[in-house]
Amino acid sequence: MQPHTIDRINQLARKARESGLTEAEREEQALLRREYIDAVKQSLRAQLDNVHMAEKTPGKAPLKK
Repeated sequence: MQPHTIDRINQLARKARESGLTEAEREEQALLRREYIDAVKQSLRAQLDNVHMAEKTPGKAPLKK
């Protein structure tokens, strides 16, 4: 996720609290939030895919779904 995208999300949130958003800004905010959530989920999935359980016997086993 690009830093300017996160900055824009924060700008829209600040404006929503202070004076409200237009319909176009609400749509943009919803789209940016969805992109952010999807990026966080993708990052978490990638991290969990690299987690392995230590076995009593030598070696590692990947986590099962």
